[in-house]
Amino acid sequence: MAPKLLLLGGTTEASLLAHALAERDVDAVFSYAGRVASPKAQPLPTRVGGFGGVAGLVQFLHEHNITHVVDATHPFAAQMSWNAFEACQKAGTELIALTRPAWRAQAGDQWTHVADIDGAVAALTGDPKRVLLALGKLNVPAFAAQPQHHYVLRLVDQPEVAPALPNHTVVVARGPFDVAGDRALMQEHGIELVVCKNAGGVGAEAKLTAARELGVPVIMIDRPNLPPRPEVATVDAVLEWIAS
Repeated sequence: MAPKLLLLGGTTEASLLAHALAERDVDAVFSYAGRVASPKAQPLPTRVGGFGGVAGLVQFLHEHNITHVVDATHPFAAQMSWNAFEACQKAGTELIALTRPAWRAQAGDQWTHVADIDGAVAALTGDPKRVLLALGKLNVPAFAAQPQHHYVLRLVDQPEVAPALPNHTVVVARGPFDVAGDRALMQEHGIELVVCKNAGGVGAEAKLTAARELGVPVIMIDRPNLPPRPEVATVDAVLEWIAS
């Protein structure tokens, strides 16, 4: 039986895989979580939104005769990854993750590692600074607990409701970003500290290079606990897995 694939996307790697699948006429559905107002168009049939937890995803897998699931979600989309892992176990569906290698500090980096958003908020105790929050909109409210800083928020969409931060600037931009642009952004806004998640990959790495060049410290949020599923780092490896 020919494979029928569900691609859980939202990352640059997911888009690359979608194009490779389309070029090979693989029967596949691309799924977005729905957190971005205008998601990038894909060359595959696309759905947007959640599945309704593990039970809803199991039902989707059965109803659409899905034989393979590729989890190419963001490394911090832990709940979706766990749901996919549990649903595939229940449905007897093959699962693999297309993951980005985590970033590693290089010579000249000034990283402070924290375990989660709460840890990042706690690390901001102290005198006022100009802070670049490169986290996405969902985590912004937590930083209201440290209102002394001026936050520069780089978001994909203009927020419909103003962030609950007394001092902030919103910069609307969609990656991938380059070093020259991120260096200019930090210089223009006088950034003294960067807060980001260890997303890995090349699309968002430019801010780390820019921070290193400018001597700007980084609060790095380490990756969450993810399920024990097979993982690969390239599109070709996924294609080989589907064909095996």
